[in-house]
Amino acid sequence: MALKFGRVAVTGAGGMLGIDMVKALEPHAEQVLAWDRAALDVTDLDAVLAMFGETRPEAVVHAAAYTKVDQAEAEPELAFKVNATGTRNVALAANKNGAKMAYVSTDYVFPGMGEKPYYEYQETRPINVYGQSKRAGEWLAAGLLSKLFIIRTSWLYGENGSNFVKTMLKLAEKGDPIRVVGDQIGSPTYTVDLAETIVRLLMTEKYGTYHVSNSGSCSWFEFAEKIFELAGLAVDLSAVTSEQFKRPAPRPAYSVLDHSELITNGFPPMRAWETALKEFLARFPLRG
Repeated sequence: MALKFGRVAVTGAGGMLGIDMVKALEPHAEQVLAWDRAALDVTDLDAVLAMFGETRPEAVVHAAAYTKVDQAEAEPELAFKVNATGTRNVALAANKNGAKMAYVSTDYVFPGMGEKPYYEYQETRPINVYGQSKRAGEWLAAGLLSKLFIIRTSWLYGENGSNFVKTMLKLAEKGDPIRVVGDQIGSPTYTVDLAETIVRLLMTEKYGTYHVSNSGSCSWFEFAEKIFELAGLAVDLSAVTSEQFKRPAPRPAYSVLDHSELITNGFPPMRAWETALKEFLARFPLRG
Protein backbone atom coordinates (compact mmCIF):
# COMPACT_ATOMS: atom_id res chain seq x y z
CA MET A 1 0.00 0.00 0.00
CA ALA A 2 1.45 3.33 -1.09
CA LEU A 3 1.00 6.75 0.49
CA LYS A 4 -2.68 7.52 0.77
CA PHE A 5 -2.95 10.39 3.24
CA GLY A 6 -1.38 13.75 3.74
CA ARG A 7 -2.05 13.99 7.47
CA VAL A 8 -3.68 11.49 9.84
CA ALA A 9 -4.28 11.92 13.57
CA VAL A 10 -4.35 9.31 16.34
CA THR A 11 -5.90 10.10 19.74
CA GLY A 12 -4.68 8.02 22.65
CA ALA A 13 -1.36 7.74 20.80
CA GLY A 14 0.52 6.87 23.99
CA GLY A 15 -1.59 3.79 24.70
CA MET A 16 -1.17 0.11 23.83
CA LEU A 17 -3.10 0.35 20.55
CA GLY A 18 -2.20 3.98 19.88
CA ILE A 19 1.54 3.34 19.64
CA ASP A 20 1.05 0.48 17.15
CA MET A 21 -1.53 2.56 15.29
CA VAL A 22 0.96 5.36 14.71
CA LYS A 23 3.55 2.86 13.43
CA ALA A 24 1.03 1.24 11.07
CA LEU A 25 -0.01 4.60 9.62
CA GLU A 26 3.47 6.06 9.09
CA PRO A 27 4.17 4.32 5.72
CA HIS A 28 0.85 5.61 4.35
CA ALA A 29 0.81 9.27 5.39
CA GLU A 30 3.01 12.28 4.89
CA GLN A 31 2.50 13.05 8.57
CA VAL A 32 0.99 11.16 11.51
CA LEU A 33 -0.19 13.40 14.34
CA ALA A 34 0.33 11.37 17.53
CA TRP A 35 -1.93 12.93 20.17
CA ASP A 36 -1.43 11.39 23.59
CA ARG A 37 -3.33 12.55 26.67
CA ALA A 38 -0.83 15.36 27.35
CA ALA A 39 -1.20 16.69 23.80
CA LEU A 40 -4.99 16.53 23.66
CA ASP A 41 -7.67 16.11 26.31
CA VAL A 42 -10.54 14.70 24.25
CA THR A 43 -13.07 15.71 26.93
CA ASP A 44 -12.31 19.39 26.26
CA LEU A 45 -14.43 20.30 23.23
CA ASP A 46 -12.77 23.68 22.65
CA ALA A 47 -9.31 22.06 22.72
CA VAL A 48 -10.40 19.33 20.29
CA LEU A 49 -11.95 21.81 17.85
CA ALA A 50 -8.87 24.03 18.04
CA MET A 51 -6.49 21.12 17.44
CA PHE A 52 -8.42 19.96 14.39
CA GLY A 53 -8.68 23.50 13.10
CA GLU A 54 -4.92 24.03 13.40
CA THR A 55 -3.76 20.69 11.97
CA ARG A 56 -6.54 19.79 9.50
CA PRO A 57 -6.14 15.98 9.46
CA GLU A 58 -7.79 14.05 6.63
CA ALA A 59 -8.58 11.19 8.98
CA VAL A 60 -8.48 10.44 12.70
CA VAL A 61 -8.24 7.15 14.58
CA HIS A 62 -9.95 7.72 17.92
CA ALA A 63 -8.18 5.29 20.23
CA ALA A 64 -8.26 7.44 23.38
CA ALA A 65 -10.47 5.74 25.94
CA TYR A 66 -11.21 5.04 29.57
CA THR A 67 -10.44 1.31 29.72
CA LYS A 68 -10.45 0.42 33.44
CA VAL A 69 -13.38 -1.98 33.28
CA ASP A 70 -13.72 -2.61 37.02
CA GLN A 71 -12.97 0.95 38.12
CA ALA A 72 -15.66 2.24 35.76
CA GLU A 73 -18.29 0.73 38.05
CA ALA A 74 -17.14 3.10 40.81
CA GLU A 75 -16.67 6.17 38.58
CA PRO A 76 -19.24 5.95 35.77
CA GLU A 77 -19.27 9.73 35.24
CA LEU A 78 -15.59 9.70 34.28
CA ALA A 79 -16.02 6.64 32.03
CA PHE A 80 -18.87 8.37 30.16
CA LYS A 81 -17.02 11.69 30.07
CA VAL A 82 -14.09 10.10 28.24
CA ASN A 83 -15.78 7.36 26.19
CA ALA A 84 -19.03 9.13 25.28
CA THR A 85 -18.44 12.89 25.51
CA GLY A 86 -14.83 12.56 24.32
CA THR A 87 -15.96 10.57 21.30
CA ARG A 88 -18.68 13.14 20.55
CA ASN A 89 -16.06 15.90 20.64
CA VAL A 90 -13.75 14.11 18.21
CA ALA A 91 -16.69 13.28 15.90
CA LEU A 92 -17.86 16.91 15.92
CA ALA A 93 -14.37 18.14 15.04
CA ALA A 94 -13.92 15.50 12.35
CA ASN A 95 -17.26 16.41 10.79
CA LYS A 96 -16.49 20.14 10.89
CA ASN A 97 -13.18 19.55 9.10
CA GLY A 98 -14.40 16.91 6.62
CA ALA A 99 -12.21 14.17 8.13
CA LYS A 100 -12.84 10.44 8.20
CA MET A 101 -13.03 8.90 11.67
CA ALA A 102 -12.31 5.41 12.97
CA TYR A 103 -13.71 4.87 16.46
CA VAL A 104 -12.31 1.91 18.38
CA SER A 105 -15.05 0.20 20.38
CA THR A 106 -15.37 -3.13 22.19
CA ASP A 107 -16.95 -6.57 22.33
CA TYR A 108 -18.28 -5.54 25.75
CA VAL A 109 -21.17 -3.71 24.05
CA PHE A 110 -22.78 -7.18 23.86
CA PRO A 111 -24.37 -9.02 26.82
CA GLY A 112 -22.60 -12.31 26.11
CA MET A 113 -25.61 -14.53 26.67
CA GLY A 114 -25.45 -16.52 23.42
CA GLU A 115 -23.24 -19.20 21.93
CA LYS A 116 -22.74 -17.86 18.40
CA PRO A 117 -20.38 -15.05 17.33
CA TYR A 118 -22.00 -11.61 17.37
CA TYR A 119 -22.40 -10.01 13.95
CA GLU A 120 -22.13 -6.27 13.48
CA TYR A 121 -25.79 -5.27 13.50
CA GLN A 122 -27.04 -7.50 16.29
CA GLU A 123 -28.70 -5.80 19.23
CA THR A 124 -26.22 -4.48 21.78
CA ARG A 125 -26.99 -4.68 25.48
CA PRO A 126 -23.85 -4.01 27.55
CA ILE A 127 -23.84 -5.37 31.10
CA ASN A 128 -21.18 -3.13 32.62
CA VAL A 129 -20.48 0.60 32.75
CA TYR A 130 -17.45 0.37 30.49
CA GLY A 131 -19.49 -1.33 27.75
CA GLN A 132 -22.33 1.16 28.21
CA SER A 133 -19.97 4.12 27.87
CA LYS A 134 -18.37 2.72 24.71
CA ARG A 135 -21.79 2.01 23.20
CA ALA A 136 -22.79 5.61 23.97
CA GLY A 137 -19.69 6.71 22.06
CA GLU A 138 -20.85 4.65 19.06
CA TRP A 139 -24.29 6.28 19.11
CA LEU A 140 -22.95 9.81 19.44
CA ALA A 141 -20.36 9.42 16.68
CA ALA A 142 -22.87 7.81 14.31
CA GLY A 143 -25.32 10.65 14.89
CA LEU A 144 -22.76 13.31 14.03
CA LEU A 145 -20.60 11.90 11.28
CA SER A 146 -21.26 10.02 8.04
CA LYS A 147 -17.61 9.24 7.22
CA LEU A 148 -17.33 6.89 10.18
CA PHE A 149 -15.87 3.45 10.85
CA ILE A 150 -16.96 1.88 14.15
CA ILE A 151 -14.46 -0.86 14.93
CA ARG A 152 -15.28 -3.30 17.71
CA THR A 153 -12.41 -5.41 18.97
CA SER A 154 -11.66 -7.71 21.89
CA TRP A 155 -9.08 -8.93 24.42
CA LEU A 156 -6.24 -6.72 23.18
CA TYR A 157 -2.57 -7.37 23.87
CA GLY A 158 0.64 -5.98 22.41
CA GLU A 159 4.15 -4.79 23.12
CA ASN A 160 3.08 -1.61 24.90
CA GLY A 161 1.11 -1.08 28.07
CA SER A 162 -0.30 -3.66 30.45
CA ASN A 163 -2.28 -6.62 29.14
CA PHE A 164 -3.18 -10.24 29.87
CA VAL A 165 -0.16 -11.77 28.09
CA LYS A 166 2.31 -9.64 30.03
CA THR A 167 0.47 -10.31 33.28
CA MET A 168 0.63 -14.08 32.76
CA LEU A 169 4.36 -13.94 31.98
CA LYS A 170 5.02 -11.86 35.10
CA LEU A 171 3.03 -14.29 37.26
CA ALA A 172 4.94 -17.22 35.77
CA GLU A 173 8.22 -15.61 36.83
CA LYS A 174 7.03 -15.63 40.46
CA GLY A 175 6.43 -19.39 40.37
CA ASP A 176 3.17 -19.31 42.34
CA PRO A 177 0.04 -21.23 41.28
CA ILE A 178 -2.02 -19.31 38.70
CA ARG A 179 -5.81 -19.39 38.59
CA VAL A 180 -7.59 -18.08 35.50
CA VAL A 181 -11.29 -17.79 34.61
CA GLY A 182 -12.37 -20.64 32.35
CA ASP A 183 -16.00 -19.75 31.61
CA GLN A 184 -15.60 -16.48 29.66
CA ILE A 185 -15.09 -16.97 25.91
CA GLY A 186 -13.71 -14.41 23.48
CA SER A 187 -11.04 -13.73 20.85
CA PRO A 188 -7.55 -12.51 21.83
CA THR A 189 -6.42 -9.78 19.43
CA TYR A 190 -2.90 -8.57 18.67
CA THR A 191 -2.74 -4.77 18.46
CA VAL A 192 -0.50 -4.94 15.36
CA ASP A 193 -3.17 -6.91 13.46
CA LEU A 194 -5.91 -4.54 14.58
CA ALA A 195 -3.89 -1.46 13.59
CA GLU A 196 -3.11 -2.84 10.13
CA THR A 197 -6.79 -3.58 9.50
CA ILE A 198 -7.80 -0.09 10.61
CA VAL A 199 -5.34 1.34 8.06
CA ARG A 200 -6.96 -0.78 5.31
CA LEU A 201 -10.40 0.46 6.32
CA LEU A 202 -9.33 4.11 6.38
CA MET A 203 -8.01 3.83 2.84
CA THR A 204 -11.57 3.20 1.61
CA GLU A 205 -14.96 4.83 1.83
CA LYS A 206 -16.63 1.61 2.97
CA TYR A 207 -17.99 3.22 6.11
CA GLY A 208 -19.91 1.28 8.73
CA THR A 209 -19.49 -1.00 11.72
CA TYR A 210 -16.80 -3.68 11.64
CA HIS A 211 -15.78 -6.44 14.00
CA VAL A 212 -11.99 -6.75 14.02
CA SER A 213 -10.47 -9.47 16.18
CA ASN A 214 -8.13 -12.34 15.50
CA SER A 215 -10.02 -15.42 14.28
CA GLY A 216 -11.07 -18.25 16.52
CA SER A 217 -11.96 -18.16 20.20
CA CYS A 218 -10.91 -19.46 23.59
CA SER A 219 -11.47 -18.96 27.29
CA TRP A 220 -9.10 -16.84 29.36
CA PHE A 221 -7.80 -20.13 30.81
CA GLU A 222 -7.13 -21.54 27.34
CA PHE A 223 -5.47 -18.26 26.39
CA ALA A 224 -3.16 -18.58 29.39
CA GLU A 225 -2.45 -22.24 28.53
CA LYS A 226 -1.37 -21.24 25.01
CA ILE A 227 0.80 -18.38 26.29
CA PHE A 228 2.74 -20.73 28.57
CA GLU A 229 2.94 -23.46 25.92
CA LEU A 230 4.38 -21.09 23.30
CA ALA A 231 6.72 -19.48 25.85
CA GLY A 232 7.97 -22.93 26.92
CA LEU A 233 7.02 -22.37 30.57
CA ALA A 234 5.91 -25.01 33.05
CA VAL A 235 3.27 -23.41 35.26
CA ASP A 236 0.82 -24.60 37.94
CA LEU A 237 -2.27 -23.38 36.07
CA SER A 238 -5.91 -24.18 36.77
CA ALA A 239 -9.32 -22.84 35.77
CA VAL A 240 -11.82 -21.14 38.06
CA THR A 241 -15.35 -19.91 37.42
CA SER A 242 -16.43 -16.28 37.19
CA GLU A 243 -18.38 -16.90 40.38
CA GLN A 244 -15.17 -17.94 42.16
CA PHE A 245 -13.26 -14.95 40.77
CA LYS A 246 -15.66 -12.12 41.57
CA ARG A 247 -14.85 -8.71 40.11
CA PRO A 248 -16.71 -5.38 40.40
CA ALA A 249 -17.76 -5.33 36.73
CA PRO A 250 -19.65 -8.29 35.24
CA ARG A 251 -18.13 -9.67 32.03
CA PRO A 252 -19.90 -11.19 29.02
CA ALA A 253 -19.69 -14.98 29.19
CA TYR A 254 -19.42 -15.20 25.39
CA SER A 255 -18.31 -12.20 23.34
CA VAL A 256 -16.80 -13.72 20.19
CA LEU A 257 -17.12 -11.36 17.21
CA ASP A 258 -18.30 -12.41 13.74
CA HIS A 259 -16.35 -10.78 10.87
CA SER A 260 -19.15 -10.62 8.27
CA GLU A 261 -18.60 -6.97 7.30
CA LEU A 262 -14.86 -7.44 6.71
CA ILE A 263 -15.61 -10.41 4.48
CA THR A 264 -18.49 -8.87 2.50
CA ASN A 265 -16.53 -5.65 1.93
CA GLY A 266 -13.55 -7.53 0.50
CA PHE A 267 -11.02 -7.11 3.30
CA PRO A 268 -8.49 -9.86 4.07
CA PRO A 269 -9.55 -12.36 6.75
CA MET A 270 -8.10 -11.96 10.23
CA ARG A 271 -5.48 -14.57 11.06
CA ALA A 272 -5.95 -17.09 13.87
CA TRP A 273 -5.35 -15.82 17.39
CA GLU A 274 -2.85 -18.62 18.03
CA THR A 275 -0.75 -17.56 15.00
CA ALA A 276 -0.74 -13.91 16.10
CA LEU A 277 0.20 -14.85 19.66
CA LYS A 278 3.07 -17.04 18.45
CA GLU A 279 4.45 -14.12 16.42
CA PHE A 280 4.11 -11.73 19.35
CA LEU A 281 5.95 -14.03 21.75
CA ALA A 282 8.68 -14.66 19.17
CA ARG A 283 9.17 -10.92 18.64
CA PHE A 284 8.99 -9.95 22.29
CA PRO A 285 9.93 -13.03 24.34
CA LEU A 286 9.16 -12.90 28.04
CA ARG A 287 8.93 -9.14 28.05
CA GLY A 288 6.80 -7.95 30.92
